Amino acid sequence: MTIKRLFDCLEHQLNRFPKSDMLAAKENGQWTTYSTERVVDIVNKFSAGLIELGVSARDITPESSDKIAIISNNRPEWIFTDLAAQQIGAILVPVYPTTSPLELEFILNDAAVQYLFVSNAELLEKAKAVAAKVPSIKAIYTFDKIEGAKHWSEVTALANDALLQKVNEVKATIPVSHLATIIYTSGTTGTPKGVMLSHRNIYSNVQFSKESFPFNDAPDSKVLSFLPLNHIFEKTVTYIYLYSGISIYYAESLETIGDNLREIKPDGFTTVPRLLEKVFERIMSKGNELTGLKRKLFFWAVDLAEKYDNLKSGGLWYNIQLAIANKLIFSKWREALGGNVSFIVTGGAACQVKLLRIFNAAKIPVFEGYGPTENSPVISVNRQAKGLTKFGTVGPVINGVKLKLEEDGEICVAGPSVMEGYYKRPDLTAEAVIDGWLHTGDIGILEDGKFLKITDRKKELFKTSGGKYVAPQPIENKLKESPFIEQIMVVGSERKFVGALIVPSFLTLKEWMKEKGITYTTNEDAIHHPRVLELYRELVESYNTFFNHVEQIKKFELLPQEWTIDTGEMTPKMSLKRKVVMEKFKSAIERIYA
Repeated sequence: MTIKRLFDCLEHQLNRFPKSDMLAAKENGQWTTYSTERVVDIVNKFSAGLIELGVSARDITPESSDKIAIISNNRPEWIFTDLAAQQIGAILVPVYPTTSPLELEFILNDAAVQYLFVSNAELLEKAKAVAAKVPSIKAIYTFDKIEGAKHWSEVTALANDALLQKVNEVKATIPVSHLATIIYTSGTTGTPKGVMLSHRNIYSNVQFSKESFPFNDAPDSKVLSFLPLNHIFEKTVTYIYLYSGISIYYAESLETIGDNLREIKPDGFTTVPRLLEKVFERIMSKGNELTGLKRKLFFWAVDLAEKYDNLKSGGLWYNIQLAIANKLIFSKWREALGGNVSFIVTGGAACQVKLLRIFNAAKIPVFEGYGPTENSPVISVNRQAKGLTKFGTVGPVINGVKLKLEEDGEICVAGPSVMEGYYKRPDLTAEAVIDGWLHTGDIGILEDGKFLKITDRKKELFKTSGGKYVAPQPIENKLKESPFIEQIMVVGSERKFVGALIVPSFLTLKEWMKEKGITYTTNEDAIHHPRVLELYRELVESYNTFFNHVEQIKKFELLPQEWTIDTGEMTPKMSLKRKVVMEKFKSAIERIYA
């Protein structure tokens, strides 16, 4: 494979499959499309404007190259900024819009960011408050037009023929070893770490993922993008799309995903399990509203789908029933996703096997993959080819990635997509990458000799006071299969037994209370009702049978509110911040062990 720079996707697409809708977004309620030619023109002018502002690669060391930060939702301007910075050797530092002011201040100072691009008025205020404590910042630009603020078009307006010529000259000198980005990890623990990823790192992962999954060149297809571009998963997938000629449409927000899917009818999208769970909950709540024969048919179809196994035929009678269920029930699910979806790739956390069975049975193909930021990120993914998907695993390792499992089961990988290191932290780099092998901190096994299965996070394994090790993730994933459980965190480190904090699915619980003639007033009152507590005790007991004695949940506490990004218990990629939950709900945990 000839390694290229990420920004070479512009020339690649222009030469092979120029499009009228390379990128698209809703502007004033209408979809606005950007052709390949227009994107190339905008990006070149943007690069020229940045040169005029004094931005450059200086030389090729990460410390000396200029940094540009971006705090924005997904939109075409995000990609323009990324490509414009890359073309002149500047390094993009993407920051989650939900990052706390303290973390934001740390990141901007650590990277010595010079120019900051933000999407809207709210983020502008946040950035201005922090920028006062970041001496390196020269200016803040906005993507929305905001009175009194510098608009990003002021940068492109600086371009002239001489500067555009300069862009071409600089572009030709950028080596594939140059850093494309520094991505600060969302910091589930401690201070954020800046993961340094070069063009070689990300491009090799793009191409190996493209051929392994596979993503074929498909100039007639389109995708919906809504996972934050700040995360390496969506960024890498974006370059897979750009190198494959697939059009990218940006969702307006997480709330409008359903509407946007129906409007653009995409061929696919990437997601995280938490969003799939939300989709399924909405489907089930609609099912609960049905009555009579329609209700019976709905739940018959769902029960049937739960038994689906893609590697083993259920037999003639099962297949006939499933075909009927697909025609009568699941066809409506597919329509709700636009009616055209041929792939959904999920990553970032473990996906419930039950959901994978149900969606795939419903001809909504969901493929689970895996990989950390430090590997640019993909290590493995379930495939579109027959026999290369196994539910409950993260699929075969992709081409170009070497895998080894340590004695304790830790997953280690080597190859061109392993990061250059942590920015300014050679000590942490030396701990994570040993003799070229990235130590992921995840524990796994190989099933059937080829399917990688993640069994837990090394750091999340805990020991009870009796000296027995417990892996919380498999227990949590099993209990989340219950329609009554929205979220759960297993606790018990250095304690006598395993306990759990449980956030009920209040939609399902309210429905159950209504059926039982119990008045619902508030979430707080509901979780203290004796019959509700009895329901959850029986539920936990029924799931305990799947685990050995030491792993069984002996006591639990119900909590009245969902854990979210805004309230601080979830990372921006919707992983649980265990330390935050432990601290925030310390009194509830103490009641478990009182």
